[in-house]
Amino acid sequence: MSADADTPCHAGFADYEAHDATGLAALVRAGEVTPDELLDAALSRIAAHEPRLHALVHRFEEKGRQAIAAGLPDGPFTGVPFLVKNTGFEMDGTILSTGSNLFRDVVSSRDSTLVARYKAAGLVIIAKTNTPEFALSFTTEPDAFGPTRNPWNPALSPGGSSGGSTAAIAAGYVPMANTSDGAGSTRLPASHCGLFGFKPSRMVNPLGPVVVEAIAGMSTPHAASWSVRDNAALLDASGGPDIGDPYLSPVGTESYLSQLERDPPPLRIGFTPESPLGTPVDPECRRVAEEAAALCAELGHHVEICDAGYDAHALKAAWRIIVGVNITPAVEMRGRALGLSDPLGHIEPVNAEWVREARALPATAYLGAVNMLHQTARSLGRFFQKYDVLLSPTAGELPPPLGKLAGAGKGLDDFYDAFWTHAPFTCAFNASGCPAMSVPLGMSASGLPVGAHFGAGFGKDGLLFALAGQLERARPWFGRRPSLASR
Repeated sequence: MSADADTPCHAGFADYEAHDATGLAALVRAGEVTPDELLDAALSRIAAHEPRLHALVHRFEEKGRQAIAAGLPDGPFTGVPFLVKNTGFEMDGTILSTGSNLFRDVVSSRDSTLVARYKAAGLVIIAKTNTPEFALSFTTEPDAFGPTRNPWNPALSPGGSSGGSTAAIAAGYVPMANTSDGAGSTRLPASHCGLFGFKPSRMVNPLGPVVVEAIAGMSTPHAASWSVRDNAALLDASGGPDIGDPYLSPVGTESYLSQLERDPPPLRIGFTPESPLGTPVDPECRRVAEEAAALCAELGHHVEICDAGYDAHALKAAWRIIVGVNITPAVEMRGRALGLSDPLGHIEPVNAEWVREARALPATAYLGAVNMLHQTARSLGRFFQKYDVLLSPTAGELPPPLGKLAGAGKGLDDFYDAFWTHAPFTCAFNASGCPAMSVPLGMSASGLPVGAHFGAGFGKDGLLFALAGQLERARPWFGRRPSLASR
C-alpha cells in the first residue's frame, strides 16, 4: 500500500504514481496538491502511453475540468482522476458504445446510479475505457476500436472485458478505475495487469436507475486498483441499495475499509489448483496459487486441497445460453432504431453467430440455464458451510498474446472453448452472486504478473477484504510496476 505521501508537492506533481487514490485525496485535503494538478498528471501519462496502449476510447477531460471549476463534492476521493468502463455505465453527455460499431453514436442523457455515486465521492471522471464488443471476451480487442495492449508486454493482451481499465491503471493513468464482471471480467484483467480486482456480492453495487440486473444477475460492477484500501473505500462510497432493486445483498454494520485494517480470524480455506473443467492450467498460474496457499498457512489459516463441488460443465453451457439471450434484444432494438434490415451485419461475426443461436432457443432452454445458476449457488452454499474461503488460480493461462482469445476468424464453438479454457475458475462466483477477488501475489519467470483467486460465501465481502488486507501487508505489491509506466 502506498503511503499517504507527506512529502511536498512539486510542479507538475511528479510523485503522482507514488500514491494510491486514498493518498492523493489526502494530499488534496491537506492543500499540498490541487485537483487540476492531479488531472494534469493523469493527462501527461495518457499522452505518453496511450498512443501505444490504446486503453481509452471516449475521452472528455474537459468535463473533468468543468467539474473541478464548479467545485467538487467533499468525499473520500475528492480530486482523484477516474475512468469508467465503456459497457453498461451511463454518464450524462458521453458516448456509451459498448465496444460496438452498432452503438458507436449512442450518447447518454443521464448518469447511472453508480456514476452519480462516483461523482458524489469527489472523483473526476475523464474517459471511458476500451472493452470488447458487449464485454463478451477475455481479451480487449473490439473490431470497432482496436486492441488494448498490456503495459507489462505490449505484445500481450491485458485481458478482458475490463482490459482498458486495468491497462490504464497499470500504465499509471489513474490509481483505480471502474470495471464490471460477468464471468471474471474484473478479476482476470486485474491478474494480467498486476492489480487487485474485486467482484462484490450481487447487488452490493447498483445497476440502476433503469437496468435492474445484467445477464441474469451475473454481471457485477466495481473496480480494479493498486491498493486494497482504495478498492474497499470505493465500495463503501458506491455500495448500497437503489430504488426498485429486485433483491438486497446482506449489509454489514462495519465499513469495508475498517474490516481490512485488522487480520481476519483463522480461516478454513479450501484450495482447488485444478481446473473444474479438466482443462490445462499453466504451471506458473498453479505455482502462484500454491504459493498463496502456503502464505495463508503461514498466516495461521487452515488450508486443504478440495473440490469446489459444482458442475462446471453445466455452468459453461448455461452461461452461453443466458448471454446469447440477453444480448439479442439490445441488438435487435438498436437495429430497429437505426432502420437496419440486418443489424447482425453491424456486429462482430462471432457475436452475430451467438445472437442467431439465441434466437433459435426455446424459452425452456433459458429457464433451464437460469436454474443451473441457482444450482451452482446451492453447491457453493454447501461448500461455504464447510470452508470460509475457496482459493484457486485466477486464470488457467498467463496473459495471452493479442489475437489468441479474440473472436476474429473463429466460430462460436472455438471462441467459447478458448474463453473457458482461459478462465475456468471465476464464473461460479458470478452464477452464485458470491464475492471474489484476484490478489496480485506472484510473477511469472518471464516477468508477467499472476494473481491468486479467493472467493467467499454470499455477503462475505468484508471477510475477503480483511483477508486481502492481511495478504497485502504480508506481501506488498504496490511498487511493482511495468517498466512502460515508469518511463
